[in-house]
Amino acid sequence: MSSAIMNMTSSALGWFSSSFDAPLARAVVFGVHIDGHLVLEVLLILVILFQLSRKSYKPPKKPLTEKEIDDLCEEWVPEPLHPPITEEMVVEPPTLESAAGPHTIIDGKEVVNFASANYLGLVGNEKIIDSCVDSLEKYGVGSCGPRGFYGTIDVHLDCETRIAKFLGTPDSILYSYGISTIFSVIPAFCKKGDIIVADDGVNWAVQNGLHLSRSTIVYFKHNDMASLQSALEKTTKGNRRAEKLRRYIVIEAVYQNSGQVAPLDEIVRLKEKYRFRLIMDESNSFGVLGNSGRGLAEHYGVPIEKVDIITAGMGNSLATDGGFCTGSVRVVDHQRLSSSGYVFSASLPPYLASAAISAVNHLEENPAILASLRNNIALLWKCLSDVPGLTISSHPQSPIVFLKLKNPTGSFKSDMQLLDNIVDRVLKEDSVFLVTSKRSKLDKCRLPAGIRMFVSAGHSEADVRKAAESLKRVAGSLLS
Repeated sequence: MSSAIMNMTSSALGWFSSSFDAPLARAVVFGVHIDGHLVLEVLLILVILFQLSRKSYKPPKKPLTEKEIDDLCEEWVPEPLHPPITEEMVVEPPTLESAAGPHTIIDGKEVVNFASANYLGLVGNEKIIDSCVDSLEKYGVGSCGPRGFYGTIDVHLDCETRIAKFLGTPDSILYSYGISTIFSVIPAFCKKGDIIVADDGVNWAVQNGLHLSRSTIVYFKHNDMASLQSALEKTTKGNRRAEKLRRYIVIEAVYQNSGQVAPLDEIVRLKEKYRFRLIMDESNSFGVLGNSGRGLAEHYGVPIEKVDIITAGMGNSLATDGGFCTGSVRVVDHQRLSSSGYVFSASLPPYLASAAISAVNHLEENPAILASLRNNIALLWKCLSDVPGLTISSHPQSPIVFLKLKNPTGSFKSDMQLLDNIVDRVLKEDSVFLVTSKRSKLDKCRLPAGIRMFVSAGHSEADVRKAAESLKRVAGSLLS
């Protein structure tokens, strides 16, 4: 049997060989030599093209019966809109039942408030309240439109002029929401392809602005000038393309996540050396640092024009809401057409702009409140110098006194649980309201967890001592 198959195979191969060697297979057509191999290849190409041009066969679909449709509907499970909510994700923060002043009311009980960034103690200030009442009577509550669409009221322009005059800058621009100021300003100037070198400890609002800009982001170690210089060097050295791109450094004056103060004099030196622009958020330093509260530039004696773009929320020192950006006329005018938070948001309610003007006037007329704030910060530092299990990691002049664990567990989640227990006991047992440095899942900051104490000029010496003694007692019982 096998020999018969071999004979047939040999005969077939012989036939193909003789066919290719035949005179017809070696014909010449229009001067082109045609052999058997070429004929076979042409046939294969034609077959392939024929197969590709054919419509794919699809069997006819049979309509589903009602029972099959009902079964599919019962089996279908929609994708969840959010991840499963666990017990640890459910947070019920204390609810304030009065103004967020140095003392407030929680669950019907008066507590000492170190959880609100009321740095100058202006919450409840009578002059500011009177200015708001007058503004409400004149303008009503809201503006009912963005600034570019009939939402600009004269008090907005007055507020912008007042802030620019106070800081010594050519112009300023108002935003209706504090947190949206910085994450609208950054993408207004920084675009795809630009380079941003940013501190890795910036808060979520700054992070969001960096993300929206779609720029190339390079982070340097938190408040580490050697790391900043290294990042600037690597970004620019031998990179001809970088020389043609817009380049920015983004920092906070006082970091919300650590209470550290940025060394502006060194940063300005580096930004001029490597030819970068500087964007600085002063939400926690405006009205606090400097001899007259004009911020970080005054604190370090740096000319304010050395900082290209300055932003700040007005919900802290000025005890109002909204935010502002200040700088050159070109910087401000660009935002009036290109900043999403300014162009598309309803403008700041007029009474809040009036409150901001009154707060700036009060600060300028009463510089003694800055001395009160600094005395309270120094006293709190002294009282917390030996708190068990905790150490102060913030700057001595920062209004945010930040305490972190001396011996962290190695897990941010475990550290937060431990610190939350301390804060809860301090509130329940001694009526002192503190907060921990909670972060959302979107927050990329990786700085250690801690307890934040927002010091106010409105706190009395007794308030400061009570908070320190309570924290020392509870920390001693839980951490020792």
